Amino acid sequence: MGKSLLAIRIRGGVNAPTRDEDTLRMLRMERNNMATLLDDRPEYLGMLQKAKDYITWGEPTVETIRLVLERRGRATGDKAIDQGLLKALGYESVEALALALHSGETELRRLEGVKPFFRFSPPSKGFKKSVKRPYRNEGELGYRGEAINELAKKMC
Repeated sequence: MGKSLLAIRIRGGVNAPTRDEDTLRMLRMERNNMATLLDDRPEYLGMLQKAKDYITWGEPTVETIRLVLERRGRATGDKAIDQGLLKALGYESVEALALALHSGETELRRLEGVKPFFRFSPPSKGFKKSVKRPYRNEGELGYRGEAINELAKKMC
C-alpha cells in the first residue's frame, strides 16, 4: 500500500449525474463536509478524479490524521475513539494509529468498530475561494496536495 490521501466532500449533489453520486457513495462521502482516508491505489485515484467536481483531496501529515482521529473519529454507536478501542485494535495511542494510517500499514475501512468516515463542520471563516472551481484555477475543488492539511484543521 502507498501513502494515504484525505478526501473531503465540499459540494452538494443537486442535479448531479447518478454515476457521480454512486462514486461518492462508494467513497463513503454521501453528504457535504464528510471525509475519509484512502490509500493512493489507482482504483481510488480514478474514483477521486471522477468525483472531482464535488470533492477535494491531498496528502495529509501524520499530525493532521491524529487531529482528525481525536476530534472527529467515531466508533460504532457514535462514540469517540477511546483507549479501550485502541488497545483492542492493537494500538497504544492515537498517534500510533495515525502513523499506521499515514504509512499505509492499515486502512480506516479495515478497523473493526471504527466508522470509515469523518463528519466535519464547515471551515471556520469559510472557504477562501469559489467552491465551484478547480483548486488550481482559484477554486476549492480537486487535488490540492499538502494544502489539504490547512483545510482539514479549519474543518475539525
